[in-house]
Amino acid sequence: MSSLISAVAWVRRGVSVQHPQKYVLDDKELERVSALARIELEDARIELERAHEAAKTMGRGAEGDEADDQGDEEDEANWVDEDEDAMDVDSAPKPKDDDLSQYKLDEYDDDAKPTDTGPFSNIKGLTYYRNNEEDPYITLKEDEEDEREELEVLPTDNLIVIAKTEDEISQLEVYVYDESQENLYAHHDLMLPNFPLCLEWLDFTPVSSSSSPPPTANPGFGNYIAVGTLDPEIEIWSLDTVEAMYPNSILGRPDQTKAHIPMPLGTGKKKKKKTKHRAVEQGYHVDAVLGLSWNKIQRNLLASASADRTVKLWDLSRDPTINGGTEDGIGGGAIRSFDVHKDKVQAVQWNEKEPSVLLTGSYDRTVRTFDSRSPTSGVGAILGSDVEALRWDPWEDHGFYVSLENGLVLNFDVRTLPSNLDNPSPARFTLSAHDGAVSSIDVNPHIKGCIATGGTDKLVKVWNVTDDVEGGKRNVSLVTSRDLGVGKVFSTVFSPDDPLTLAAAGSKAKLQVWDVGANMGARKAFGAKLREAGRVLREKEASSGGVVGVASDEESDAEGGEED
Repeated sequence: MSSLISAVAWVRRGVSVQHPQKYVLDDKELERVSALARIELEDARIELERAHEAAKTMGRGAEGDEADDQGDEEDEANWVDEDEDAMDVDSAPKPKDDDLSQYKLDEYDDDAKPTDTGPFSNIKGLTYYRNNEEDPYITLKEDEEDEREELEVLPTDNLIVIAKTEDEISQLEVYVYDESQENLYAHHDLMLPNFPLCLEWLDFTPVSSSSSPPPTANPGFGNYIAVGTLDPEIEIWSLDTVEAMYPNSILGRPDQTKAHIPMPLGTGKKKKKKTKHRAVEQGYHVDAVLGLSWNKIQRNLLASASADRTVKLWDLSRDPTINGGTEDGIGGGAIRSFDVHKDKVQAVQWNEKEPSVLLTGSYDRTVRTFDSRSPTSGVGAILGSDVEALRWDPWEDHGFYVSLENGLVLNFDVRTLPSNLDNPSPARFTLSAHDGAVSSIDVNPHIKGCIATGGTDKLVKVWNVTDDVEGGKRNVSLVTSRDLGVGKVFSTVFSPDDPLTLAAAGSKAKLQVWDVGANMGARKAFGAKLREAGRVLREKEASSGGVVGVASDEESDAEGGEED
């Protein structure tokens, strides 16, 4: 599998703790992990003991100096002097064991005097260091301080989380973006069990969080990322903990879906017989999780869309572990399951203005919106192609965008959609956005009518939607378009803090941050809207063209060579 980035998520400024804590795997954490994975603690201990015994048989049972000492003792016990049986040759006589003449003890008082004389001639041997930081022999504290400084996240920094797969290894990579310095660098990473498909940031601390929860920058709020993968389970990780080995929470039933057992995956290049759909379960997904959406108003609710054709609603305040269920193992799962589509559900999103309303899009070429309290009374529309992505318009509570595989972007008004899909459901306007699938779309939360799209034609485009007061229609114009060098674009997301900054990534496993405000046309198109919103664009140097990426090691070495 080639390297790629499948999803990107921003973390707004001031959310992350300044000094993240390190993950601690103790007995209490092991017990939590066992309950979360729904396995018996004794089984986990047996596996650890077997691994330790195997390490001993390979000579790695002891650690540090003990291992070296044991090895030396065994070597000395088994050592044989082969020279005693060797052929005699002319050589100098060997000294006797009790002969101490070779040490020249009688000459110890006759050592030569040093050439330098004076009261401070031997001051070097009496060097005194004011603190441990100056003492070259004490480096532990200094190393800890250096690491602490490297992991520091300032209140003015954004975090950008990417879902990356490289050489068949999937992981979350967390980057720090300093907008004032236009600096983007890697902070830490987290290993994933399978190919990641979607990300969703949330600030609600799940119940089954770590046994040693990280400190938070805002009391009562956290800093977490939810991940959907090819596995049916949803993992929730803390972004304020580094070197974590296990997520803070798992939504699903890994003991029932057998997600921990590796299964061969098809590449999609060869035609295969159509397999039967897995039996749907009400309490958990049984297939890949394709989309996630966190409810910013009802903060304990998370919605998920899956390839098992269902949309599920999770309550993060409920214990999802084996301890949170009943005696028969039921419980701790999804609180609602919606069967509103006939094929894989590609995307889902909550309406921020109406916190109980969901928007979903599917491979059955339909889009639906419904109240989660009464899903049968929803409305929808039939589309001409598979849904790639969708977004509610944050500037109105009844409008949304849908991007399709055929390159089109549609805008709908919920108030005009029928409950019976057999009835016509025309869009307010249709935009031919890309030559190929429009794999991502986002609506700017700072500027009304500013949307960004990314497609498999490797382009990221920014559009301006304006209202025609006289005609009552909407006009859409292309503001700027750019190939950011990320390959086929899989994700484009606007910054939660800067009005014209977006992050993009795709098939080349490369993350780019684009300051659209560096473009003269963008400043002209959105200048009036920014002033109306009370936002001001800061003038920046145009040396990089407004694009900030992660410098590779080769580039860093080249710059260092030029400076030398």
